[in-house]
Amino acid sequence: MFSKAFSLATLSALVVGAVAAQSYFSVPVDSGARHNSASRKPVSYANYAPYDEGLFNPIEDLSILSETEFTSLTHPVFPNYNVRIKKTSFCDETVKSYTGYIDIEARHLFFYFFESRNDPDKDDVIFWTNGGPGCSSSLGLFMELGPCRINDGNGTKFHPESWNSNANIFFIDQPIGVGFSYAEYGETVGTTEDAAKDVAAFVSIFFEHFSKFKGRPFHMAGESYGGRYVPVFAAEVYDQNSRLVEAGIEPINLASVMIGNGITDFYTMTASYFDMACTPASVAPILDIASCVRMKQAVGRCQKWMKSNCVDQFDSMNCNAAVGFCENEIIVPFFQSGMNPYDISKECEGDIGDTLCYPVTKHISAFLDRPKIRVQLGVDPSVKGNFSSCNSDVGAAFVANMDEFKPTYHYIAALLERNVDVLIYVGNQDWICNWVGNEAWTLELEWSGQEEFGSQDLREWTVDGKRAGLTRSAGGLTFATVEGAGHMVPYDKPKESLALVNRWLNGTAL
Repeated sequence: MFSKAFSLATLSALVVGAVAAQSYFSVPVDSGARHNSASRKPVSYANYAPYDEGLFNPIEDLSILSETEFTSLTHPVFPNYNVRIKKTSFCDETVKSYTGYIDIEARHLFFYFFESRNDPDKDDVIFWTNGGPGCSSSLGLFMELGPCRINDGNGTKFHPESWNSNANIFFIDQPIGVGFSYAEYGETVGTTEDAAKDVAAFVSIFFEHFSKFKGRPFHMAGESYGGRYVPVFAAEVYDQNSRLVEAGIEPINLASVMIGNGITDFYTMTASYFDMACTPASVAPILDIASCVRMKQAVGRCQKWMKSNCVDQFDSMNCNAAVGFCENEIIVPFFQSGMNPYDISKECEGDIGDTLCYPVTKHISAFLDRPKIRVQLGVDPSVKGNFSSCNSDVGAAFVANMDEFKPTYHYIAALLERNVDVLIYVGNQDWICNWVGNEAWTLELEWSGQEEFGSQDLREWTVDGKRAGLTRSAGGLTFATVEGAGHMVPYDKPKESLALVNRWLNGTAL
């Protein structure tokens, strides 16, 4: 399914009894066109010197992997990291698929990898993470963009609009403690920056061992708290490239980041909650007039307090106080309405702490609780208990570190300046990480393309001749809405979602 709500909203959910805490050449882009990732190469590192072949023996061919036992991958540049991987024939019999663990000493991150249905030897590679913080990417796999879906209690069903239609794709349970990931001695990760180091190391080890993917355009994608994760992860991959070159390793061809309904700037998002609930920014106003008047009066004070203590300077005590005020006055009223925070066109189905407003999540958990399925996937026997879509302890650790309130948009600006393209797509019916807040920060983002981007009017983009949403694009940055979709765009609008991604990968305008 989707990544869970970011911590600001998660804390609000706690108040109302919900869940616990939870993109190389620079080419001007206009009218929605972007760089052609299929032809780009990491030009900064063209003359790296290959490392000593005697130090490393890559596996190279995925087809030699076993279906019953893990093959362990190592690399001398990353002495503390191993990757365990096996063939796992499930979900989509038309492609090769694999599962395994990224082992960081006593910490272990679970992942799925599916080859492209089109041309796995030539197609791009996508990395996907769900958010939370603390939610499993099995939700993205089995409910949204994966090659199969779980719609009921009958197991998996082939998904024709999967993102692996024209790309090879990873789904990773991160950080430690999420999904089938685990730690042997209770180790935890409580910041996005720490989680980024593990992800970047895994990416390099994988590309080194399976050389047919080397040099392919690599896209890092995610949703919800992925708006915080993905920019930091991509920056770590980009910065790690210089270290790889020094070690004689071919760098990663980081082409773009793609963020769906993300929380990249908490400040603009907080103010947007009034717009989404009390104005026809998406649907007709859903809160009563009295509540909206009180929210409107609180917005200015909320913004002033958060700006002075969370943005202009970071004062943890006063920032926490500001966040608490904003939650009580602007966020709590929405949760009290009973509407679905991930799709304001409908009511929440079930208790949000149990179903995340989508009962299908219970079917996914039940499927992943089957002993036979766990053995087939290669889930480590030490992973006990029922499968949980979101780990509240992981979320609480990020909340305790106030991870959400870091200036993540600066990473986006830095990536754009280094010719890494950025796609921000948003379902227009989402409340929790909505289009109003996301459009606001993309327009306010300080970078060399700001003026050009801001001068572009929103224009329609279509799929099969029908309006799919609105978009604006310049200099490598693209913003797009998807009409009729909530927080999980691929779930609500699979055809439009796949069209959007395929055009992005092809370097064509939406």
